[in-house]
Amino acid sequence: MQKLKSIVAIGVVGLVAAIMIAAAPSLAASWPERPVRVIVPLGPGSATDVTARLYAERLAVRWGEPVVIENRPGADALLAVAAFVAARDQHTLLFSFGGPVTINPFIHATLSYDPQRDLVPIVSASDSFLAVAVSPSLNINTLDELVKHAKAEPGKLVWAGTAGLPEFDFAGFLKSDGLDMVEVTYRDFNPALQDVAEGRINIVSTALVPLLPLARSGKIRILAVTNRTRSPAMPEIPTAEEAGFPELDVYSFQGFFGWRDMPTELRDRIAADVRAVADDPALGQRLNAIGQAVRVGTTEDFVAMIDEQRSKIAGIVKVLGLKPQ
Repeated sequence: MQKLKSIVAIGVVGLVAAIMIAAAPSLAASWPERPVRVIVPLGPGSATDVTARLYAERLAVRWGEPVVIENRPGADALLAVAAFVAARDQHTLLFSFGGPVTINPFIHATLSYDPQRDLVPIVSASDSFLAVAVSPSLNINTLDELVKHAKAEPGKLVWAGTAGLPEFDFAGFLKSDGLDMVEVTYRDFNPALQDVAEGRINIVSTALVPLLPLARSGKIRILAVTNRTRSPAMPEIPTAEEAGFPELDVYSFQGFFGWRDMPTELRDRIAADVRAVADDPALGQRLNAIGQAVRVGTTEDFVAMIDEQRSKIAGIVKVLGLKPQ
C-alpha cells in the first residue's frame, strides 16, 4: 500500500511539473526581455555596420526592445567573435560576414572559439558585393584585357586586396590562371583606393561600396563584380562569370549568428523576424545604394551559403599552398 502511495505521489508531481512547463511561455515566445546587443566586426560606416543598423532599426520595432549595435573591428573579426562568445548571453547576437567561420579556420592555427559550435547560423541578411577595379591609366576595360596585359608583361602589374575574402579570391584567381602580379599590402585600405585612383598601383580587389564614388567620378574603372548577380548599384558592370572568368566568382554575404546551444525554436523565431523586416522596400533601396542587396531565406539556406564559401576558401588555400599561422 505504501509503495502504491509513493508511485501515485511521484506521478502527481510529474504531472504538475509537466503542466507548469506547458503553461510557462517558451523562450522564443517571451524573447527579448531586455535590449538586444548586436556585435559587428567592422567599424561604424562600413557596409556591414550600415546593413546591421538598417536591420536593427526595424527589428527593434518588431521586438519592442532597443537593438544596440556594438562595433568591434580588427584582427580578422577575432575581437568581435571573442566578445560575442565571452558574453554567453541570450540577448547578444553577432552580425558578420562569413570570414569567422569560412576563412579564419584556414589561416589561424588556433582560435579562441569553435567555428562550428560557438557561431550558430541564424539567417542571412544581404549579399555583399565585391569587385575588381583598375586605374584608368591602364587603359583596360574588361577582365579579359587585364588578363592579356598581365600575360604580356608578367611581374609588372601591382595589385592590392582588402584582407579576407577579396584578397583570397583575387590571389586564387591569379594562381589558377597563371598570372604574375605584385601584391602590396595596406594596414588601412583607404590609401590603396587613393593609390589606384592616382595610378600608383594598378588593381584593387575589394568591396564595391568604397569604389562607387570613385567609379562614378571616373577616377577608377570597375571591371566586374565577383558575385553571381549584378549589383543594383551599378547594373552595367558584369559579373566575373559573365566576363568569362567563373573562377573569380565567390559568394559574399552577411548575416546573423547566435550563441552555442541556441534553442532551435528561438533561432527560427529570429530568422522569421529578419525575413519579415526584409520585406520593407525602403530597406532594399537603402542597401542597394551602398552596393548591397537583400538576401534572406531559411537557416538551411544560410548554412548552405556558408558551406559553399568555406569550400571555395579551402580550394584557394590548397592552390596557394597556405599554412595556418
